[in-house]
Amino acid sequence: MRSTYFLLLSGFIAPTLCQQIWDIWQTTWDRSKLLTSLAPASPINFAAKGAIGSADIVINDGTKYQPIAGFGGSLTDSSALTLNNLKSKNSANYWNLLGYMFSPTDGANAAGLNYIRVPIGASDFSAGVYSLDDTSGDTSFSKFDGSKAPSYLYSVLKDIKSINAGIKVHLLPWSPPAWTKDSNSMDGGSLKSQYVSSYATYLLKSVQAFQNQGIPVYAISIQNEVQNSNPTYPTCTFTPDTEGQIGTSLRTALNNNALSGVKIIGYEHNWNNAGTYPVSLMANYGNAFAGVAFHCYEGSVSQQDSFHNAQPSKAIYFTECAGTIGSDWWSDIKWYMDNLWIGSLERNSQSGLMWNIALDGNGNPKLPGTNSCGGAGCRALVSVNSDGSYSFNQEFYSMAQVSKAIIPKDAGGPYGQRIGVSIGGTLGWALRVGAFVTARTSSSDWLRYSIVVLNWDDSAATSWNPQPVKTTIEFRGLQATYTFPVGVTTLWWFAPATSSKSTNATAPAPAIFTPAAANGGPYDPNPINITQVKGPGSFTAQLFFNATKTT
Repeated sequence: MRSTYFLLLSGFIAPTLCQQIWDIWQTTWDRSKLLTSLAPASPINFAAKGAIGSADIVINDGTKYQPIAGFGGSLTDSSALTLNNLKSKNSANYWNLLGYMFSPTDGANAAGLNYIRVPIGASDFSAGVYSLDDTSGDTSFSKFDGSKAPSYLYSVLKDIKSINAGIKVHLLPWSPPAWTKDSNSMDGGSLKSQYVSSYATYLLKSVQAFQNQGIPVYAISIQNEVQNSNPTYPTCTFTPDTEGQIGTSLRTALNNNALSGVKIIGYEHNWNNAGTYPVSLMANYGNAFAGVAFHCYEGSVSQQDSFHNAQPSKAIYFTECAGTIGSDWWSDIKWYMDNLWIGSLERNSQSGLMWNIALDGNGNPKLPGTNSCGGAGCRALVSVNSDGSYSFNQEFYSMAQVSKAIIPKDAGGPYGQRIGVSIGGTLGWALRVGAFVTARTSSSDWLRYSIVVLNWDDSAATSWNPQPVKTTIEFRGLQATYTFPVGVTTLWWFAPATSSKSTNATAPAPAIFTPAAANGGPYDPNPINITQVKGPGSFTAQLFFNATKTT
């Protein structure tokens, strides 16, 4: 047996007189590049302004908007089962998959996803219907049992957490227990009025169950899709008053049990009613709720504005959308970028999530008998095959491009924040752009500025003719030039916190790291940091060991 170890060392001290673009990640329309690192051999400099390109991106870092909580999807029972089965079938592939999706390591060949939504009890993607307390009349929920959730749900969550300690877990039920509802079933119906005051206890115990498993909870919602009653899978309708009363009781219960940091998120339903139900909920019960969440299935993303304009102090989260099996790869990428990963954030969302994290290629397994995800079926972020192979889908690659833009620069550091950006030039229409700044753990370190650019100039409506767009990027009176191919490009540079600082200091060295991951070879999520990247005048060096054994 022979063991071969590969050493990769990145880092140097490079003096510069201006900001420089070193890091570029790209996914192209033809899939020739899929979250591919294109670190240039020489930096792209910001220099004195000249003529603008066919498009002109202007960064306004003086205008700051919402902080970004992160990106991800839902770990349903089915997703957890799919991943757990992969772990049993091919452990190396399992860890490669999780590393590629969730590793937050700066510069890693990974998406750094960090936001996971988890059902409390059964959903339309469970093996059967169950709640965490099916004892009729147990109004104190003394028979509550968190272990009724499949053990693999907790174990997969813990595995993800071992890769990304900053994972945000957002809990929510698809239905209260059947005995609390007028339908006497978890499938459809509404909560009976006599259980409104006690139901908060069930939700509190759910948070505590995850906390007791060593899984801190970031947020909890009262109900998934509060206006959806479907007799084929767990659903439940709520009025704003009912949801608000439960939220108020739950806020008090969380605060009284040392869980004041857990956010309560309301509504969790489609864009089409953004100006009605969630506005009423926040107007009357806003003290209990951090904000509301939206899904993509009805209405349009522009309707998020109606909520934000009515309740500007309340947070917006985008938490669910599902791809359709068999749909066009590039058309989906364009829609997701335009409406979700750029569009929803432009309209004040702090998160971007798809539906299932993992399923098989047919969108299974689903709850037996459900009509959810009918037709061709819902596509997950990653499709896992019975032979232990897997493939990432357009939902993942489009999301990964913007996740890369906002993950912490420093281990355990803050995520990015949206900043101002505008687009001009004769081909300005061809680009959709999101811009972000990521703060540092030390005030002396340079900030990371990033942009995510969709070039959708493909002439798809007439004769297919993808056109790259030569673009100038304006930042603090300086200008850089980059030609964006048709696809999605994420790039970043570093700059002092304010432009008044001297610009003749040394910028942080670029992170040059492309370990083998899902697209070939073993993945090592644990680099040895010789030094952490700091601000001007410092460098980083990281050691990565990929062990290949041959017999």
